[in-house]
Amino acid sequence: MSKKGEKIKVAFPHMGQIYIAWASALKKVGAEPFIPPYTSKKTLSLGAKYSPEAICLPYKLILGNFIEAIEGGADYVAMITSPGCCRLGEYGNCIAHALKDMGYEANYVEMKLYDGIKGMLDFLTKVSGKTDIILFSRAINIGIRKVFIIDRMKDHLAYLSAREKHFGDAEKAYHKGLKILYDVESSRQLKRAEKEIFDLMNKTEIDENREVVRVDLTGEIYIVCDEFSNQNIMRELGRMGVEVHRTLTVSGFIKDAIIPNLFKKDETHLHRAERLAKPYLSRDIGGDALECVSDVVHARNRQVDGIIHVSPFTCMPEIMSQNIFPAMRETCDIPVLPLIMDEQTGKAGYITRLEAFVDLMRRRKRKLMRETANV
Repeated sequence: MSKKGEKIKVAFPHMGQIYIAWASALKKVGAEPFIPPYTSKKTLSLGAKYSPEAICLPYKLILGNFIEAIEGGADYVAMITSPGCCRLGEYGNCIAHALKDMGYEANYVEMKLYDGIKGMLDFLTKVSGKTDIILFSRAINIGIRKVFIIDRMKDHLAYLSAREKHFGDAEKAYHKGLKILYDVESSRQLKRAEKEIFDLMNKTEIDENREVVRVDLTGEIYIVCDEFSNQNIMRELGRMGVEVHRTLTVSGFIKDAIIPNLFKKDETHLHRAERLAKPYLSRDIGGDALECVSDVVHARNRQVDGIIHVSPFTCMPEIMSQNIFPAMRETCDIPVLPLIMDEQTGKAGYITRLEAFVDLMRRRKRKLMRETANV
């Protein structure tokens, strides 16, 4: 609690709809979630102004989120950290120093997710000043369960958007569902809320006969999950009749980093990546490169029509994975479209590239269907 008896306001950076999950966890432990204005051009401008020139887009957006949060009255700004080769491990120190140099006095705190449950417990202790393990367990439970529901909603939105008769209906239902999920404060209410949300989304009128192509969206996880960063690529592709499957999700990250192996029923994304990427990339080189390389193999095995790889400009692990893709063509005959995102990425040229790639996938799919029919 603050000196005036007010709840401590804790802000996280935006990454898709993750705010819904962390807000629930913070409320549970008695802190007040401070949700910064959703990422915008203003956010990006602020972040870019105070960032090193060669740093990647997620860093600039996160810094911009923090600046807006502090100026809005947040007491704490919280950041997820990661070990390994990716520069994400250095974001924390850089952002903390940048905020200090700008004269901001908000407390900076890190959540070390690769420490598993312990990392989350340590974080909740710092922001709440409490040590109630049972309370923290309930907070973690509702937060994680909401993450999984959000990802299931996103998958269903991708299915509906590619087939809906009136474009935008599914997205409207999805956003209403997010509001319902945000307002749920008890784990006991989650099943009922999820059913209500999917019943609402399923009211979308769809065209069962529409020709749909399927694409896997892979790349750096922040860009894959955040609509502002990827210029709402799932919405644009849905408009073109493309069903998008995100290979990197927050729920997948939780399975790899937090949930103990004892409770993992299926092979996780990281375990699959270590198995499928070996012929092309023998070790983890940081970021999500290992997963991206394996995703091409996995897409081929599932007969997906294409792969779109999105990454931030200057991200070395993703540059490496993009350079491995051409060498995979002999054994993985599947179209791959690399898209590099930064603050200079223009919408018009971006959409043109997507349209051309969708046309390529559609022609290829029709050709394969004809060849199969003639066998």
